[in-house]
Amino acid sequence: MSKAKAAEKNGHSKKNGKALSAAVSVGAAKSALAHVSPPLHQDPHAVRDTREKVLEVAIGHEVRAFRKKLGITVADLASATDISLGMLSKIENGITSPSLTTLQALSRALGVPVTAFFRRFEEERNAVFVKAGEGVDVERRGTRAGHQYTLLGHIGSDTSGVTVEPYLISLSEDSDVFPTFQHDGMEFLYMLEGEVVYRHSNNLYRMTPGDSLFFDADAPHGPEELTHLPIKYLSIISYPRGRGGD
Repeated sequence: MSKAKAAEKNGHSKKNGKALSAAVSVGAAKSALAHVSPPLHQDPHAVRDTREKVLEVAIGHEVRAFRKKLGITVADLASATDISLGMLSKIENGITSPSLTTLQALSRALGVPVTAFFRRFEEERNAVFVKAGEGVDVERRGTRAGHQYTLLGHIGSDTSGVTVEPYLISLSEDSDVFPTFQHDGMEFLYMLEGEVVYRHSNNLYRMTPGDSLFFDADAPHGPEELTHLPIKYLSIISYPRGRGGD
């Protein structure tokens, strides 16, 4: 083999080696990211096909919830109602529509009125629409000159057991740094305008428009440095109903 061909072969070998190394690095990075990312427990795009299907699912959810509250198994409930295990499984999973006779048997065994099985189906589901500039300015702990909290919506009662407070927070030229907050629940921030260094526990995050931060709000947190004013960001706080935010 000539020296030229040998050099060419060696060059191809090095190039292929670099390409393989790059591919391995990319693959390792994707693998690591996949390992870190948690699986989703819900499909955010899931739909229910018909109103009847929603009713079946609602009844099944209530039957399962009442059964578990009593601490009994599906077999126990089947024995108490003379309903087969297969039928009970279909009912609890919303696959079939139980007859009125079946619902009466279930209500007697579970110690609840028949109407209790329709609770989730009949409950009103609320939504709040707020036009731009029409949010409610509120006073919250830590509010001071140049710090504006605008509540973007509030639903007083729902079936989730969780309270969610969405705020638009604006920091003007006159702002000074926030006090440190610490409260129950989780908080999600989304930067809209400006730049801020945000503290969570012992970590600092430089946030610019498009950045987000999701954290356990029980750790001390708040803006550490107002880098580029004016600053606007969304703050969405969620916590168990009956326990307040900051």
